[in-house]
Amino acid sequence: MMAETLIGLKIDVDTYLGMKRGVPRLLEILGEAGLRGSFFLSMGPDASGLAVFHLLRNPRFLRKMIGTNAPALYGWRTALYGTLLPSPLIAVSFPDLVRRIMAEGHEVQLHAWDHRRWQDSLPRRSRQWIRDWFDRGIGAFRQVTGREPTAFGAPAWRLEAEVMEVLKELDFTYLSCTRAEGPFIHEGLGIPEIPSDLPCLEETGLSGAAEALDAALARGGCHVLPVHAEMEGGVGAGVFVSLLERWRRRGCRFATLDEIRRGLALEGLPVRSYRTALLPGRAFPCAV
Repeated sequence: MMAETLIGLKIDVDTYLGMKRGVPRLLEILGEAGLRGSFFLSMGPDASGLAVFHLLRNPRFLRKMIGTNAPALYGWRTALYGTLLPSPLIAVSFPDLVRRIMAEGHEVQLHAWDHRRWQDSLPRRSRQWIRDWFDRGIGAFRQVTGREPTAFGAPAWRLEAEVMEVLKELDFTYLSCTRAEGPFIHEGLGIPEIPSDLPCLEETGLSGAAEALDAALARGGCHVLPVHAEMEGGVGAGVFVSLLERWRRRGCRFATLDEIRRGLALEGLPVRSYRTALLPGRAFPCAV
């Protein structure tokens, strides 16, 4: 790679199992590599079992679950949370682990209060529901970390007009809510967006990850890799370690998303509004 390549690691924690098992494994991987990432935490209930209602209604979702070997990825208990089993709280259940993430120099930000219900039913939710969702998530984040979140990464990269209206009332320094080729300013908000431009392992497949990601990184520049605690901290850990070693040998640098934000010339960024599109490997449309 001739041009310098900078990679931000955006690590989403979606489930109780991802927090309990995936996050410690990722901390080991990043610690051994001497790298720092940005952990976007789901704070509240793991209602993953509600996804069962999409299996028959959405063939793309069923194919995605089969293609990613969901039982191995998420575990059978996760598949029952919110239905036959009560929903455990995710990051709120592990305050010591959250403090460990921070103590080891990683960025910690807000991903969700209730990830599943946002992902599955956001278009049907009212503005008041969305505001209450943020209030609960921010309150839980404050309780566990002792500070306010300064960034938000929308679950499953899903946005609606009502979300943008609520975001006007909140004090985030930046957002990471879309899949786009590069940073921009959200029209109507004036807030920088640090999007995920690289595909995640669930989309490329473990065997095709290196080829797909190398092609995207070949042009150099700044990129954000979406990482999931359930995948890269679980069945995809070996592939993730190989990718990090591969890119370090090629001279890539790594940064947190906040470090990327602080390096941006905000006045030179384009001002854009999001739209939605169904990306390859996804079961639901994303904000792009």
